[in-house]
Amino acid sequence: EIHVKEPIEKEVNPRLLPGELLLCEASTVYKYMQEDGSNRGTYGKLVCTNFKISFLDDDSASDDNEPQFKNKIVGENDITLQCVDQIYGVYDEKKKLLTGQLRKYPEKLIIYCKDLRVFNFCLRYTKEEEVKRIVSGIVHHSQTPKLLKRLFLFSYASAAPNNTDGRNQTVMFETLEDWRDELERTKGNVKYKAVTTNEGYRVSEKLPLYFVVPICISEESILKYEGRGIPIWCWSCHNGAALLKMSAFPKEQDDSTSQMQKAFLDGIYKTISKPPYELLKTDDLSSSLPSLQDIQTAYTRFKQLFLIDNSTDFWATDVKWFSLLESTNWLEIIRRVLKKAIEVAECLEIQHTNVLLIEESATDLCCVISSLVQVMMDSYSRTKSGFQSLIQKEWVIGGHGFLDRCNHLHKSEKEEAPVFLLLLNCVWQLVQQYPPAFEFTETYLTVLSDSLYVPIFSTFFFNSQHQRDTNKSGESLKTQSGPFRFLTVWDWSVQFDPKAQAFLNNPLYAEKPKPDKSQRKTARFKHQRQLSLPLTQAKPSTKRGFFREETDHLIKNILGKRIGKFINSSDEPPNSLREFYDSWHSKPVDYHGLLLPRIDGPEIKVWAQRYLRWIPEAQLHGGGTIATAAKILDLMEEVQSLQVKMDEEHSQAVSGDAHSVPMLRNSARLSSLFPFALLQRQSVKPALPTSTWKDLEDEDDLVKRDDEFVDLSGDML
Repeated sequence: EIHVKEPIEKEVNPRLLPGELLLCEASTVYKYMQEDGSNRGTYGKLVCTNFKISFLDDDSASDDNEPQFKNKIVGENDITLQCVDQIYGVYDEKKKLLTGQLRKYPEKLIIYCKDLRVFNFCLRYTKEEEVKRIVSGIVHHSQTPKLLKRLFLFSYASAAPNNTDGRNQTVMFETLEDWRDELERTKGNVKYKAVTTNEGYRVSEKLPLYFVVPICISEESILKYEGRGIPIWCWSCHNGAALLKMSAFPKEQDDSTSQMQKAFLDGIYKTISKPPYELLKTDDLSSSLPSLQDIQTAYTRFKQLFLIDNSTDFWATDVKWFSLLESTNWLEIIRRVLKKAIEVAECLEIQHTNVLLIEESATDLCCVISSLVQVMMDSYSRTKSGFQSLIQKEWVIGGHGFLDRCNHLHKSEKEEAPVFLLLLNCVWQLVQQYPPAFEFTETYLTVLSDSLYVPIFSTFFFNSQHQRDTNKSGESLKTQSGPFRFLTVWDWSVQFDPKAQAFLNNPLYAEKPKPDKSQRKTARFKHQRQLSLPLTQAKPSTKRGFFREETDHLIKNILGKRIGKFINSSDEPPNSLREFYDSWHSKPVDYHGLLLPRIDGPEIKVWAQRYLRWIPEAQLHGGGTIATAAKILDLMEEVQSLQVKMDEEHSQAVSGDAHSVPMLRNSARLSSLFPFALLQRQSVKPALPTSTWKDLEDEDDLVKRDDEFVDLSGDML
């Protein structure tokens, strides 16, 4: 039964960006609301362009009730073609994955997005010809392999005026000077040098134009194996120890080649390792961390927990939430990566040892670990411009294959792996454990993860600096000829106005180092879905160390009971890593010094804002961290206004307030997943623990009374 709302009379046209072309459209499409199974929704027009899929209804034409946090490029009902994950058609109540040519067209279309949104469209009232055009158009343009030059990135770059914000402070690492400045900043210029050997990409197309190597490495050594087997500098610690990375030689080689390569490596190692003054530890990440295939498999399982079609699905999964979460292995992979970063930090900080990370291409897990170590050890990387410069250095210029790993061209699913998302998940763990240490917020990280799928920025749409440079030449509509002028994602003014950008900056960032005693657990809100796996008493692990390589088995009856105190596994054998970890955590936190993440079982949490933001049932209205933040921001606003009054009294000129904080009025109406969740979205079911729901399923008088709120708060988690 459909609650029919009259189709819109007035014509609503899509807002098109420069270079964006309308490819196909369908009128009288019914978009279901996701909140419940009542089939409520709204009529509108579904369109597909060379940039996005968009649903246009009455609300699209009006600017009323605009959210506080609005993206200027991608609207609430817009899906960029790169953001489409899977498309399903519904035929006689059966779901079928849509790919390639279609013989029969569905009566309902379900689009699952990579940012975890789910769109349900009913095509029953749409003309048959329009259904054929829109469904085949959407499937073709979002799911079939395409050429690089067919990306919207090139259409936009050739048509858009180049009005970039010149105040961007991000270091792009495209010049030799940028690398020399970074060496000077980290005091690494005594032992390391920036080289121009790869100018013209004569060494390798995979390496950047400029990079840094130990001073004693010769140009002949770099040229010998196309850059393989050469330690490339990432960062220098305050004590002189350095973090390096190296692309390994192929493992399957004939004996004579292997012997030559081994002798070459021995010579290289001797130039870096000079005991007792210079020590070197090598770490082959391909053997000490999960494979890219394991990471992809874990994330594929993990994201299924959040691609929820309706309320019924949510409550069904909520009953076995812990076991489903553990079975994905995603949180365990995050924990293992953080543990590896702690190991590297301990070598650099305590043992004063150079660390050489080794990987086949040195552009995947090497990027994750080197970035994490720098975020943990270098407070500059915890500022917004510093973090952006870090991503540029290690990922964009460092040669991470964004095009292949994100599968933007749909060429091969075998190459796909959420490596950059893994880094953002790990950084989020640090941000939520030590908020004052970071100049940016979790909203910044969420928006950055969304920007992976917005093809108007070149940042995440090439595999290497060489690929970007060779594709820059092209015809421009504005200048007739000349190179494309790509936008960088770091110019946030393209996506957000100043008011929205305020949500990316942390108003509580600790400008000066000072011990903070407020890092205690805040009171848990009732009926909140637990976002971390509980740490349970387990048999002593046979594996070494206190960071177990596998998660302990969960107590199966944990649901419906209050989680007890976390158990400290003190019976495990001590080691230097454990001592380093315990010693650091026993002292007050220096927000501008070394940061070590807490990685015990329950400390590794689900990134709620990113993964639960589209699920109304998972939101706490008037609760969560945003309620606390709103109160603090109100207080800060009051302090600022008092400061202005004091300045006026002293007749001092007051400059424009560059650190203004976003206004969060009526915090009781805000969702815990603000600023992404809409204010008016309410779950239709009362907030009961899942165990209670199961107990009540047979009691019709309670289950069917949706209009009453049943208060069983005493039994809640």
